[in-house]
Amino acid sequence: MQKFKIIMKGVVFGLATLATACATTSKDARDPYEGWNRGVQNFNDNLDDYVMKPVAKGYQWITPSFVDRGITNFFSNIDDIGVTVNDLLQGKLMQSGQDGARFLVNTTAGVAGFVDVASMIDLQKHDEDFDQTLGYWGLPSGPYLVLPLFGPSSPRGVGGLIGDAAMNPISYVGLGVSSGVSTAISGGLFATNAIDARADNLSAEKIATEAAVDRYDFFKNAYLQQREYLVHDGKIPEDKKHEEYNFNIDEELDKELAPPVRPY
Repeated sequence: MQKFKIIMKGVVFGLATLATACATTSKDARDPYEGWNRGVQNFNDNLDDYVMKPVAKGYQWITPSFVDRGITNFFSNIDDIGVTVNDLLQGKLMQSGQDGARFLVNTTAGVAGFVDVASMIDLQKHDEDFDQTLGYWGLPSGPYLVLPLFGPSSPRGVGGLIGDAAMNPISYVGLGVSSGVSTAISGGLFATNAIDARADNLSAEKIATEAAVDRYDFFKNAYLQQREYLVHDGKIPEDKKHEEYNFNIDEELDKELAPPVRPY
C-alpha cells in the first residue's frame, strides 16, 4: 500500500498540472532534451509493452497474493537500509532511529522482512533516497532526462541511482565467490524486485495512461513535481508553490484507496 501511494502521488500531481502543460506550446525550460527524451520514452514504452508488462502480468497470475506481499515486504525491508543512511545524511536523527528500528524489527520478528511487523506496531515507513539527499544539500536537479530502462530522471537523479546502488546490500551479494556467480545472484534479485514492483504498479500505470492527453508530458510533470515534493518533505518553498499543492495529498489518497462503505 505504501509503495502504491508513492506512485499515486506522482499520478495525482501529473493530473493536477496536465491542463496547464497542454495549454501552452512554449518550450519547457526544464526539458531542453525533449527530442532525445521522447525517443527514449518510446523505447522504454515498447520494452515495457513487449517484455516487462507481460512478465509482470504472468508473475501476478502465478504468485499467490500472500507470497506477492511477502516479496514486496522483503525488498521494502532491504530498502530501509538506504532510507536510514539517507536520514542520517539529511540530519533527520529521529526519523533515522525509526527507520533503523523498522529494519531491525522486520528482519528479526518479520522473518527477514517477509512480514511487515513494524507497520503493525505503528513504525511508519519513510521514503528517502540519495537523490533527495543531494537535493537537501542544495544540488539542483538539472534538466529533465529520460534514461533507457530506468525512465524519468535528471543529472542529479543519475547520481542518486549510483548512491542508492552503493547503499543496497543486494549489490554485494555473492562477494567472495566467482564474479559470474555474484553477478547472477545480484542480477536475479534486482530483476525479481523490478518485476514485483512492475506487477504492483499495473493498476496505477493504467490510470496514468487513460488520463493522459500527452503521455510524455504527463510523466514528466508527475516526476518533476513528485521529486520536488519529496526533496522538501511536502513543504514546498513559496516561490515554487502552485495551486496543485494546496491540498493534503496523503488525505486525498487515503480517501481514494479506502474500501467503499457498503449501505446496510
